[in-house]
Amino acid sequence: MSEPLPAEVRTQVVAFAADTLADLEDAEVPASLVAVRRFTPARRAKQGAVPLAAAVEHDAMFRGRVADWIRRTHPGLAEAVTAADGPPAAAPPAEVAAVAFVLRPSGWEELLAAAASLSAQDALSARADEAAREVDRLSEALVAQREAVRAEREQLREQLASSRQEADELRRRMRGTSERVRRAEQVAQEEVAAAVADRDAARAAPRAAETEVRRLRGRVGDLEAALAAARREGRDARSLDDARLRVLLDTLMGAANGVRRELGLPSTVSRPADLLASADARTGDPFSAVGARGRPEDDPTVIDEVLAIPGVHLLIDGYNVTKRGYGGLTLQAQRVRLLSGLGPLAGRALEAEITVVFDATAVASRPVGVTAPRGVRVLFSRLGELADEEIVRLVRAEPPGRPIVVVTSDREVAEACASAGARAVPSAALLSRLER
Repeated sequence: MSEPLPAEVRTQVVAFAADTLADLEDAEVPASLVAVRRFTPARRAKQGAVPLAAAVEHDAMFRGRVADWIRRTHPGLAEAVTAADGPPAAAPPAEVAAVAFVLRPSGWEELLAAAASLSAQDALSARADEAAREVDRLSEALVAQREAVRAEREQLREQLASSRQEADELRRRMRGTSERVRRAEQVAQEEVAAAVADRDAARAAPRAAETEVRRLRGRVGDLEAALAAARREGRDARSLDDARLRVLLDTLMGAANGVRRELGLPSTVSRPADLLASADARTGDPFSAVGARGRPEDDPTVIDEVLAIPGVHLLIDGYNVTKRGYGGLTLQAQRVRLLSGLGPLAGRALEAEITVVFDATAVASRPVGVTAPRGVRVLFSRLGELADEEIVRLVRAEPPGRPIVVVTSDREVAEACASAGARAVPSAALLSRLER
């Protein structure tokens, strides 16, 4: 037998051999199957398939014992295989081929070939069925995929329509906004032009008034000269001429006063120094006494003047002060020293609000154990930010008009706070005040 047995036939032959091995005496068991004999019946045909098939194929004596076992246990099948007219058509082809392989009657090779052909046909049929099932599954998947694509296309169309509607609405809004902006710009330009005209008129009015006053003064001078000439010409007509000149002078002075009232000019001549002093008095700037020119940066009296301002809020850039005063200490020691010095200062300035801001980024994490003295608020900047940003945020949060003073020597912080309405004081002034 050169061709291998079909899988069904081989399985059946191994099953016959395993059952035969169980019925043999120990002396009848071939040496190659001694180990297989020790297996349990359930494991014998599966785990001993190779040695059992080899023994049936090559050991004629063992094959004869298997043939005897088949004749005893399957006499009808054995007779049908060895009959001259062959096995019946309804007989299982795998069992018929297995019995023919063991008994080996005349023409047993044809039975094996037929069994192999049927097995191949069954395999082809099974594969064809499997392929048909796979085709059906893929067809169903294709239909489902087409439905999903169609649904997705519809959804995309709806989204596209919605997006187009939103785009049209945004275009309409943009057109309306552009029109409003254009009108606002036009109104602003008209207001600017009106303001420029008012400014020019306001500038021209004092000049015209001064010209009129100079003209009237010249006329008064001429009248005074005429009066003096009249006095020199004769004493006899003095009373009458004096009366006439006085009436004329009173008339001119009345006209001058009328012009002054019409133009809104002050009754007295103002001097530039008076104008500047009155302008300072009208502004009511609470910082007017703070930071005068000519004072050194470390003048401690500046801090006292700041704390004397009613309702002042004193913001202190913590590390900017401590690193200039005692930068050799640790950050914790710097904070403790600054806060301990601010305690007595806050106790004397009861109406002032004092806030110290430290960088949270200057330490690995927010420090613990910071004890603020009474009347002093201690804040740390937000994670990822500097104290500079926190100080500017605090300045902008205050209501307009409240006096705010920032103690820092950082020029950028000072400029940012000044643009927000605060006044900056150098750190050296606070250090000098704390050491006093």
